[in-house]
Amino acid sequence: MASHRRRELLDVGTRAPDFRLPRLVDGQAGDDVSLAGLLANGPAVLVFFKISCPVCQMTLPFLERIHTAAGAALSIYGISQNDARDTRDFARHYGLTFPLLLDDEDADFVVSNAYGISSVPTLFVVERDGAISTTSEGWSRRDIAALGERAGTNPLRPSDNVPELKAG
Repeated sequence: MASHRRRELLDVGTRAPDFRLPRLVDGQAGDDVSLAGLLANGPAVLVFFKISCPVCQMTLPFLERIHTAAGAALSIYGISQNDARDTRDFARHYGLTFPLLLDDEDADFVVSNAYGISSVPTLFVVERDGAISTTSEGWSRRDIAALGERAGTNPLRPSDNVPELKAG
């Protein structure tokens, strides 16, 4: 969780705050990337997570399915609230290949707080113009399906035994 006090989650239609965060590269914090830089390639999905969160552990592999199938159609970026080593281990364990950014706990989760994160996972779709078009907290089967549809894929398989909703 970003902090111990309840924050106001950014609404659909709000302009997403720009940020600079280090990108995880080869298990280490690499060069900083900005939201503006990410949006230069088109809409971006930002998913805030913690490695110890069971709902994150369930959700991020579905986002990986979307990432793998969508290619450049919809870019997904994980924003970890953990350090580089733990985030690297999490990514390896869950087979995540989409880019991961690090929101530094030592800096009091500046980006998570700017987005109003009070629970994880929390997901935002940010359009190329910087406007937030979708927000989703926790696990929502419907939201994951809609994201997959937007990317031209169905990340949900008949054998997936997942609930409709689960709070983060």
